[in-house]
Amino acid sequence: MAAAQGHFSDHSDGDRGTGETADSTEADAVPPAFRRAVEALRAARLRPEIEVDPTRPPQRLAPHAYAVEAAVVDGEDDLADGRLVLLHDPDGHEAWKGTFRLVTLVRAELEPEMAADPLLPEVCWSWLTGALESRGLAYGEAGGTVTMAGSHYFGALADRRPATQIEIRASWTPGSRGLGGVPDTGAHLSARCGLLCQIAGLPPVAADPAAGTTGTVTGAGIVSLPQRRGPQQA
Repeated sequence: MAAAQGHFSDHSDGDRGTGETADSTEADAVPPAFRRAVEALRAARLRPEIEVDPTRPPQRLAPHAYAVEAAVVDGEDDLADGRLVLLHDPDGHEAWKGTFRLVTLVRAELEPEMAADPLLPEVCWSWLTGALESRGLAYGEAGGTVTMAGSHYFGALADRRPATQIEIRASWTPGSRGLGGVPDTGAHLSARCGLLCQIAGLPPVAADPAAGTTGTVTGAGIVSLPQRRGPQQA
């Protein structure tokens, strides 16, 4: 299974030196709770179809941030992609009602029959909440948008068929699980990647007993989009 990677940001600007001195300065600036949350993200066990890469986290949203990009890959094609950002404010945030916040973006191109379903936005939102709940993950203050945009091609591009893209933006406050106030961010990443696989049309897989709370599961009543990938060759 793929392991998450990424890098820290403590929003410090300017020259911080080089080599071990800079690394030591950054390490000293990172709160232990945030470091444990990032380590849990890095240790997450994900489906082999998912590729995870580091990305620069957004600035000025929180004192500390960490981000990864993830994509569902089939050969050279990305079936769905997006990113997950972990935010941390040791002093707490009134809107979050906590000290941690997860922010996600998921994007995919839809088949025409999928895009024609008027209930698809509500279904996609239920996939996110269902993925969290199926893993027994506590969360609060969830909010987001599901946006669908169609493209029609003309002139020299008229031979292309119309396309519809869907974009899910969401954020939520992860609940702690007896880890000194630190949420199980690895399980939250797994849940978010479950949403990514569903919108990509991958079939669900059973939980991996060895993976604990970070295994990939599909909750009862959650339905995937029709499978996009062709039959596998023996």
